[in-house]
Amino acid sequence: MSIRLSLLSICICTLTNTAFAQDNPSERQAFFGDVHIHTRNSFDAFVFGTRTTPDDAYRFAKGEKIKHDGGYEIQLAGPPLDFLAVTDHGEYLGVIPAMATPGHPLSKTETAKAAFGENAEQAQATFQQVGGSFVIGEPIEEINDQEHMNSIWSETVATADKHYKPGEFTTFAGYEFTAMRLLDQDAGAAANLHRNVIFRDKAPGQLFTTLNSINPEDLWAWMEDQRKAGIDALAIPHNSNASNGEMFALQSYDGSDLTAEYARLRMANEPIVEITQIKGTSDTHPLLSPNDEWADFEQYEQFIGSAAKSSVNEGDFVRASLARGLAIEDEIQVNPYAFGLIGSSDTHVAAATLVEETHWGKFPTDGAGPEARNSVPPKGAKTWTTSTEAGGRLLAAGQYSASGLAAVWADENTRDAIFDAMRRRETFGTSGPRMKVRFFAGTGFTPDMLNKTTMLEEAYASGVPMGGELTDDNGAMAPGFIAWATKDPMSAPLQRLQIIKVWAEGNALKEAVYDVACPGGAEVDQLTHRCPDNGASIDVKTCETSEGTAASELKAFWSDPEFDPRMDAAYYVRVLENPTCRWSTWDAIRNGTPPNPDLPATLQERAWSSPIWYKAN
Repeated sequence: MSIRLSLLSICICTLTNTAFAQDNPSERQAFFGDVHIHTRNSFDAFVFGTRTTPDDAYRFAKGEKIKHDGGYEIQLAGPPLDFLAVTDHGEYLGVIPAMATPGHPLSKTETAKAAFGENAEQAQATFQQVGGSFVIGEPIEEINDQEHMNSIWSETVATADKHYKPGEFTTFAGYEFTAMRLLDQDAGAAANLHRNVIFRDKAPGQLFTTLNSINPEDLWAWMEDQRKAGIDALAIPHNSNASNGEMFALQSYDGSDLTAEYARLRMANEPIVEITQIKGTSDTHPLLSPNDEWADFEQYEQFIGSAAKSSVNEGDFVRASLARGLAIEDEIQVNPYAFGLIGSSDTHVAAATLVEETHWGKFPTDGAGPEARNSVPPKGAKTWTTSTEAGGRLLAAGQYSASGLAAVWADENTRDAIFDAMRRRETFGTSGPRMKVRFFAGTGFTPDMLNKTTMLEEAYASGVPMGGELTDDNGAMAPGFIAWATKDPMSAPLQRLQIIKVWAEGNALKEAVYDVACPGGAEVDQLTHRCPDNGASIDVKTCETSEGTAASELKAFWSDPEFDPRMDAAYYVRVLENPTCRWSTWDAIRNGTPPNPDLPATLQERAWSSPIWYKAN
């Protein structure tokens, strides 16, 4: 913890999460990457036809063409990524490919024969059995070959090390801890509690997976033990939108009351969460945010891998859970949900699909073509005259998003610097474009800072960046906020810059959405807190757009008009591009057919900053 004087020396502000700050934080750069990538070594990816490798994933991220298992070449749009982690499922890591390899000892097991043998009539049932075994944490012993899994993990770490080029391209060893809570065995429905585990530099020789324990709290304890042994790591929850309210619950995994020790352990190991990825966005839901016109964005409506519709709970979504964390902190004095935000892809073909116009799906199956992902009428039809349900196609393929990216503000492109940025929560996530977002708060901030060449130096010196906490010790000054976003040069211009506030009044979770900067010099309406229509338009028959008064940059100084110095609150930035065509509409246009009426025709790409927390005395 460090203490700094405010610009006006009016109060003393206690700044937390600055332990990793360098001498010149104002010189930090935005680096973009992906820390959620699957290859052939993941159980489900191999089953769905993926044969690409970790090496392919790193080559793709560095700008090379690779072969999509749907039968065509793919290449990253735009410049190379800055950092990447391959995070194959730790459960049965590399076991399924070995089962399918003639002559390998694992291919001689009864499980392998049922799935890949000459008379493999039980393939689907076998794959379900294998997947179900790690959902309930009861391994199938004949294929639970720890020596083989360790060797595949060793190869994964070696591949990350091979591609690491400090200052140019950063790689991390990582894996996915695939925890799920079984809800309906017949429907295959389970609550998603997955985490991606990212190692700073050194990695252990053996992974902790749900075959060891299905309880995420046991994962944290294992991570603590690794840290004591000199191996640092962090875990990143994802797809809370399909967690049945359990990702950010009001009780621990076993149903007991939350404690301060639980909260401290969780925050030590899970400082950031994934707000967007290919299985939709976990920011919020229209049922939870009825006054947010942009809440209905890339909603994923099913439990993962199941035909069962998911529920909508406060514990599923980031925004409500940030407020929930403040309410819990009032009771136990520690906030278990004080997390920062990133995005990532969760691609299962080793290559993120980030551009709507060239979406290639999550798996080789839905990447095979538009009909497989339900974006064009089935069987060559020219209209949607029959049911638009996916039927026998891959579940929820039409709901998949061309998303997302992780972004950090770091001192340099190295493992230590990027990991430290994630640890201190100076991170943001995007739905695909490389927008840059900055966010600061301080009780001594003034509007004239926006135009100063020393703005960043002053913001870091007397305030906190995204991911930080701000306490006004005399309780009199409302903090000032600086929000700043710039567009991706290859994407649409910016339509509006917003600050979202969340707080709790007892057990009631509250939120407010404020537009803080409008393009073209337009003023925010002081009653509605909204920018006027900027005149942007889109023709869904051609995907041609008119920009209106959209901007390449939006910047604002803002003070909360409803600020209460006695009330804890969290604030984060959301920036929206102009509307553009969704990938499913691009598929339909190329096919000469109307877009699927059950899928959104357009969307607004966006980015979210990590929050800043105001802590009352």
